Amino acid sequence: MIYNDTGLPLIRKAKVDDIEIVHRILNRYAQQGLLLPRPLSELYEHLREYFVLETDPSSEVRGVCGLGICWKDLAEIESLAVCEADQGKGFGLRLVEECLDEARSLGIKKVFTLTYVPDFFVKMGFEKIDKAVLPHKIWADCLKCPKFPDCDEIAMMLIL
Repeated sequence: MIYNDTGLPLIRKAKVDDIEIVHRILNRYAQQGLLLPRPLSELYEHLREYFVLETDPSSEVRGVCGLGICWKDLAEIESLAVCEADQGKGFGLRLVEECLDEARSLGIKKVFTLTYVPDFFVKMGFEKIDKAVLPHKIWADCLKCPKFPDCDEIAMMLIL
């Protein structure tokens, strides 16, 4: 692993060179129906939203998570994925925490996510909500989903 000065694996903002591997990681989970597929062009457009987990010796990206800003007081945790071999080590938690820290620094008051793993987010303080309380603007991604309009993801919210 590549470690930062606290002795933990490195989580950093994504770079242009990371996007192809981020795309592969996300598509692996999208093929299993666990995430919304993201085209390469969209990942490049939204590069600044993503954090990645980096490992050694090849400095290969092993995880990703994004913070999408939806409105002046609302953001979304999106595209959280950690390679299978690195799951269960707290990396997903650290990726989400990095996104939450950024939300706080931007003055965002509420963060939501749509997930199939609600227990993971409950541990972080998120609570289940009715999807109907989310603004219509966030449903633009849903239109691209093969499960639309019969979404079976669970909506969750954290008040910061």
